[in-house]
Amino acid sequence: MKREHYSHINLLNELKFAPKDWHNYLRMNEETYLKLLSMVTPLIKKQDTVMRKAVSPHERLTATLRFLATERSYEDLKFTTIISPQALGVIIPDTCEAIYKVLRKDYFKFPQTEDERKNIAKHFENRWNFPHCLGAIDGKHIDIIPPSGSGSYFYNYKGRHSMVLLVTVDARYQIIMCSFGVNGMISD
Repeated sequence: MKREHYSHINLLNELKFAPKDWHNYLRMNEETYLKLLSMVTPLIKKQDTVMRKAVSPHERLTATLRFLATERSYEDLKFTTIISPQALGVIIPDTCEAIYKVLRKDYFKFPQTEDERKNIAKHFENRWNFPHCLGAIDGKHIDIIPPSGSGSYFYNYKGRHSMVLLVTVDARYQIIMCSFGVNGMISD
């Protein structure tokens, strides 16, 4: 009930006047954010009930982007979002799935042919002086709340429970392959 007064949405309204701070907060500019919001809203919008007002798509997306940008726990995010950790545990995965669904058609274009892969190698050689390189790879542990009964299956070397996000990019930092879902006990 206090979300309208204390939520991070009020901070975002102030950050509109400081574009660098907006970008630092959500890791994207306002124009990109609004475009992404309009794309995911049909998938993440929920109906209000007689019991309570639904968490808006704006709040859902910003909470998810803050989680992805900062790796803060749900327990920590509850203070800035004024959303319970249990609700964040549902909202963030749902919003991530919605983002993936709307972006995979037009933005995730993986190389399918030999010519496309040769073109990537040519860009790496021209721009970075790495001949025959088809991508730069990096992995990141994304902290999770482990499913009950999973034991140490998701426990990583950093002393937390996580899943691994592995991404390959081309010479222009465009994602050409990504994989998410390997348990955290497997290293990057």
